[in-house]
Amino acid sequence: MKLPVLKTLENYKLRYLPSDIFAGIIVAAMSIPISMGYAQICGLPAVYGLYGSVLPIIFFAIFSTSPQFIFGVDAAPCAIVGGLLSTLGIGSSTQEAMTVVPAVTFCAGIWLLIFSLLKAGKLVNFISTPVMGGFVSGIAVTIIMMQFPKLLGSTVGEGELFELIIHIADAFKNPNLLSFAIGLGTIAIILLSKKFIPKFPMPIVVMILGALSTLIFHIDQYGVKLLDAVQKGLPPITISFFGLDNFSNILGTSLTVAIVIMAETLLSENNFATKNNYKINDNREIFTFSIANLVSSFTGGVPVNGSISRTVMAEQFGGKSQLMSLVAGGAMVLVLLFATDFIAYLPVPVLTGIIISALIGVIEFDVAKRLAKVSKADIGIFLAAFFGVLVLGTIFGVVIGMLLSFVAVIIRAVNPGRSFVGVINGKDGFFSIERNRQARPIEHVIIYKFSGNLFFANINTLVSDIEKAVKPDTKVIIIDASGVSSVDITASDRLDMLAKKYRSMGIHFYITEHIGQVNDQIRKFGHGSMIDDGVVRRTITLALSDSHINLPYILEDGEAVETLPQETSAIYEYEWAYGRDAEQKMEEAVHTIMEYIRSEEIDTESVDSAEFLKSVDLWIQSGTIDEDELIVHLEMHLKELSLTLHKSEEYIEDHLEQRRAKIAERLKDKNPDAYNALRRHREAVEEYLRKNRESEFEHFVRIHKARMEHFKQKLENSSKENKSDN
Repeated sequence: MKLPVLKTLENYKLRYLPSDIFAGIIVAAMSIPISMGYAQICGLPAVYGLYGSVLPIIFFAIFSTSPQFIFGVDAAPCAIVGGLLSTLGIGSSTQEAMTVVPAVTFCAGIWLLIFSLLKAGKLVNFISTPVMGGFVSGIAVTIIMMQFPKLLGSTVGEGELFELIIHIADAFKNPNLLSFAIGLGTIAIILLSKKFIPKFPMPIVVMILGALSTLIFHIDQYGVKLLDAVQKGLPPITISFFGLDNFSNILGTSLTVAIVIMAETLLSENNFATKNNYKINDNREIFTFSIANLVSSFTGGVPVNGSISRTVMAEQFGGKSQLMSLVAGGAMVLVLLFATDFIAYLPVPVLTGIIISALIGVIEFDVAKRLAKVSKADIGIFLAAFFGVLVLGTIFGVVIGMLLSFVAVIIRAVNPGRSFVGVINGKDGFFSIERNRQARPIEHVIIYKFSGNLFFANINTLVSDIEKAVKPDTKVIIIDASGVSSVDITASDRLDMLAKKYRSMGIHFYITEHIGQVNDQIRKFGHGSMIDDGVVRRTITLALSDSHINLPYILEDGEAVETLPQETSAIYEYEWAYGRDAEQKMEEAVHTIMEYIRSEEIDTESVDSAEFLKSVDLWIQSGTIDEDELIVHLEMHLKELSLTLHKSEEYIEDHLEQRRAKIAERLKDKNPDAYNALRRHREAVEEYLRKNRESEFEHFVRIHKARMEHFKQKLENSSKENKSDN
């Protein structure tokens, strides 16, 4: 596996250095209260939260492909591990807890490594913007509700929505009003600074002011909680979690933790990547999550996860690369070595206010507002993911959102955009009658546009729409399938039945404008006769021409309208219809002509080239380039034609070339671009025949050469006669 080390520092620009250093310091400062609090939720002493903010964040910076996302100790994994300890009856900060927690972290790292090898990152492609927005917003609100009781002087909340509401209500029963005022004041100051002075490092200023308030005013004496003092020193490296009695519980919980880490962090990383116009490697990120958690387990640490709040803060202060994570890890090392005494002066409500103010900016209010205006289905998915996370937790929130996304996709596929179209006088093309007041239907013609893939769940919609539109005087039905890129066997069967039904009623029925792969699918499903019989046409114009409806088009009210000039032939329609089998089908058409001639249904004494083409399917006659190629193939059979028709090869070749000349002349006048395409196509066809049918091609060239010499001689003789006359 190729590992891009320090990928985000490639082509690093020195002008980013000040902002990266400053953002890294901010991240380290924020990580102090956050990581200490979550470590305690996880059942470990607070200092282990700081340990989890050193090596894991550094290793994440080394291997990550995201230039701005921050990794560290975070809420969801710690809450899951804390729940496991509660289930097992293991006390917080006990020796058993300090063995079980790193074991869960280690196993989560192994699971993430497996996910990376399985390339599970592609699963994020199935998560839509409404799901992502609802998920991220749900996580943000959950963490805010967990942190809110700390503003009132209580402890951090646990569980989902209802447990958190109960915990907040209990905190209001005996609040510390000074703590609450300090916390709300912190939130207000930071939010106002974001609006009016967004580049100013207000969180650091507020943190310093909080420490000074403790030193000067001794606010702790009035019941305001401070962060716990922590011991100095770097995290010890230890492996003490093998051979545990609760391994099955640990393994199961670690799987849940790994899924949460992967889903939550990948969703959030992709959200930031989309917003800031860069790309990440999803599977490489999962590998990075694995490395970070394995490293954390060897320092006795908690599971580590992507942090939305710290990423938002780093973004706010201009962080451009993972250098800020390296700075944050280094700053945390300095804190552990020299500044742990300072931590004991930091008021909890100040640091909680910093966290909450950062998370408020994470809630996707704008996305929800846009979705509410545009799509009821999408805002429903957003709210389902949002409340799913709040009420049921991270995993269930994502699952609910994804399931609803798939339901929405199915609903859209079953009921795609569709309309009946007509023409506008003086304009090229065909336009929705419903959306364009000037567009009107052609007399006796139904043109129906279906904008979605055809499959078992929506083919009845197409059939029903057409059946309702058919009138007693309907002569032509054309399906504009330009929005169709695939059909399944059910849809192919129904289309075939529909074509046969209306053609038996004397109504021309066509399927047009779709990509060539749809023809391949139709043929594979056993309905190649639709192509052979001309049901499938490349353009609407060709279908109309095939039904003898040409410009000017007559409307239902009898008015005749002209659209802009348009070449009625299809460029390479044969290849579009038959794909790789086009050459074989062209030869079959030649043999059909030969059989037609041998059947003596034409007068061989007065035959000309036009008679040859009468035996070919009507749609081939309409396609000038395909007709030109067909004539080339006929020229390859000059000897056989000569014997059958009792005409010289020169005679037959002369007539065929006259036909080719008329084709070229017609295109040159009407459509110069198509004429140039014809010339290129002739060269390509002759090159193909030269390589694949050498002997016949050599004979063809000799005849051509002799005929050209004959014409040259006639031209010279004519020139001499003109001179003698003068």
